[in-house]
Amino acid sequence: MANLSESEWSARLEEMAEETGYFEPLGGAHSVFFHDDSPVLLVTFETRAGIRADGGDQLPRGYRIARGAGFSSLTLICDHDSWFRDPAVYAYFDRLVDEAFFEDFDRVVFYGAGPCGYAAAAFSVVAPGATVVALQPQATLDPEIAGWDDRFREMRRTSFTDRYGFAPEMLEGVGQAFIVYDPLQSLDAMHAALFARPCVSLMACRNIGANVEWMLRGMTILDDILIAACHGELDHQKFWKLYRARRNLARFLRQITARLSDQKRPYLEALVCRNVARRLNGPRFRARLGVLEAELAEQGITLPDPAKIGAI
Repeated sequence: MANLSESEWSARLEEMAEETGYFEPLGGAHSVFFHDDSPVLLVTFETRAGIRADGGDQLPRGYRIARGAGFSSLTLICDHDSWFRDPAVYAYFDRLVDEAFFEDFDRVVFYGAGPCGYAAAAFSVVAPGATVVALQPQATLDPEIAGWDDRFREMRRTSFTDRYGFAPEMLEGVGQAFIVYDPLQSLDAMHAALFARPCVSLMACRNIGANVEWMLRGMTILDDILIAACHGELDHQKFWKLYRARRNLARFLRQITARLSDQKRPYLEALVCRNVARRLNGPRFRARLGVLEAELAEQGITLPDPAKIGAI
């Protein structure tokens, strides 16, 4: 599917969906792809560009995960970052509620990242008892509430005060929601704070950076998180156990050392570089360690016995 035009790509999804579900447009900027396979439903919100850039098959990530695990999937697709603020999308979910669509499933999981994470939280209200996994979602872009977020000025005229508007309020009926973000990313952390509810777990992942989905995929744990949620097994212990994979992701470790370098903390940076060089045999970390050890030696500082230092 790598060389398909936009129309050919849509036609291919429609053809695939004929066997087990449907593919249909929702207004001029959104579409939906449904795959019916089991009483467990994974609902994902994805961008057209993200899907088409994601591997050779160019299939929605939610569909690929669900198909591999034997789940049903419902993928809402936007042609651009719209936060799914479209009456056609509202009408679609209204239709599903009227048809008691979600009542046919034993377990429903909503997932999205960034603007799609906002949508996953906002539309989860249609399936009481659902699980939500949202990566660095915005709570709203209403300037009266989130005027401090200046990243999305083009959305200032879009209403976030009508139906399905304020995402944290839409979570009131879910079984459990997991909001994953980096507390060192101030705007993401401010949005996360707005989600604080008894049913919400705020998963503060320090140093994961400004693209949480990209990092979790790099750790090869994003699919495992969503599969665990679909099995009803995702909790704090499961998440943090999976998240230990960060110890082996070079880009995550580089973010830690870069932050320590910016903060002028050579001793801690050297400890991290030594740990990574020994565990992963990283040549860049080993080279940086040599520089740092020399700088510390000039100050009469030596690193402690590695056996006495805990893991990252």
